[in-house]
Amino acid sequence: MRSVLGLLSLACISLCCVGAQTPGGAAGVKAVGAVVSVDAAAKTLQAKSDTGEIWTVTFTDKTVCVTLPPGERDMKKATPIALDAIQPGDRVLARGEAGSGQNTVTARTVLVMTKSELAQKRASERADWARRSVAGAVTAIDPAQNTITMSTQSRESAKTVTVQVSPATQYRRYAPDSVKFADALPSRLAEIQVGDQVRALGDRNEDGTQVTAEQIVSGAFRTFAGTVIAADPTAGTVQVTDLQTNKPVTVRVKPETLERRLPDWAAMMLARRLGGGAGGPGAVGGSPGASPGAGGASQWQRPGGGAPGAGGGAGQWQRAGAGGSGGGGGWQGAGGANGGPGGPGGPGGRGQFDMQQMLERMPAFTLADLKKGDALVISSSRGAKTGDVTAFTLLAGVEPLLMAATRVAGGGSVNAGSWNLDISMPGMPTE
Repeated sequence: MRSVLGLLSLACISLCCVGAQTPGGAAGVKAVGAVVSVDAAAKTLQAKSDTGEIWTVTFTDKTVCVTLPPGERDMKKATPIALDAIQPGDRVLARGEAGSGQNTVTARTVLVMTKSELAQKRASERADWARRSVAGAVTAIDPAQNTITMSTQSRESAKTVTVQVSPATQYRRYAPDSVKFADALPSRLAEIQVGDQVRALGDRNEDGTQVTAEQIVSGAFRTFAGTVIAADPTAGTVQVTDLQTNKPVTVRVKPETLERRLPDWAAMMLARRLGGGAGGPGAVGGSPGASPGAGGASQWQRPGGGAPGAGGGAGQWQRAGAGGSGGGGGWQGAGGANGGPGGPGGPGGRGQFDMQQMLERMPAFTLADLKKGDALVISSSRGAKTGDVTAFTLLAGVEPLLMAATRVAGGGSVNAGSWNLDISMPGMPTE
């Protein structure tokens, strides 16, 4: 039979990633969850599992209750903790025998991770993912060589990265209709497909073209551009017209959705990268402020024609209406200096470019700020229902991007799914 220390060591490894469960046999009952309440007089606590079940854990004089810092495996560093020192928000794993009621356990051992320790652990994990992870779209998979090839974005252009996996690599995959890493399920290499988005955590070689993966999170996501039909802040939805299909799409916005408005300098920078040129949006396939060709796509223009510069704020661009008949057409907007902040990983700064980190520094907005006709770029999970998606990134202020995309497409529909802008992936998986 396993010793108490052995049980606690295993518990330490699994505490943050499993839910309450009731295995049969000699293993008894295991309950995992966040503490809801503690009754020291009754020698009980209640914990809510990740699946929403409420468990009642009963302590006896023989219950071994210790706390151990998250990630620590050396049980010599375990510290006894009294029941009345456990607080709501702490996380517990209790093992013992089934009690008399449903979802009850009389505990032999209880491992506690305090709320403050968990917060420190998550902050450390997020910093590690930000520093040592790389994200991109899968272009090839070689199970024989245990490699994944993906296209990611360097500071100036797309770059091919080879991800080396091993039997020790841990996989998780985002669930349909969810952008929360907490909802991601254990996965394996065989579930990853060409076209998926992958974020791999591991050590890179000097030029960043190879990564030895310790963890991989993957998912099937979609990026598309649309114009606002109507926003409902109360329901947390915005209805848009998909600019590729011209069909309405209902976009669901969750608390974890990243809602950001691109300042002009950021939108123009991305437009240049999209079009492969330099200068303002007018330089992508045309001169600044050039008039659209005869007929074709609708136009976007900046009211007053002012050119955004280094000191400019997030000026608004508006849809100007339809062009004439006869195909072709274009997008109209102001060029100008590409002013914007530098700093590590940012435009003009040093370090590896990371789109997700850049977006998190952009100004936030809410659904209440949106107006009919506003342009958005939406990155979302591929939901089970057609025309209904859950957004993990919602970008406003993207009119220069649409101008560039239409020029690149020769006036055709805007296929944002072909953009390699590294916005097609949820944030760092540390929830």
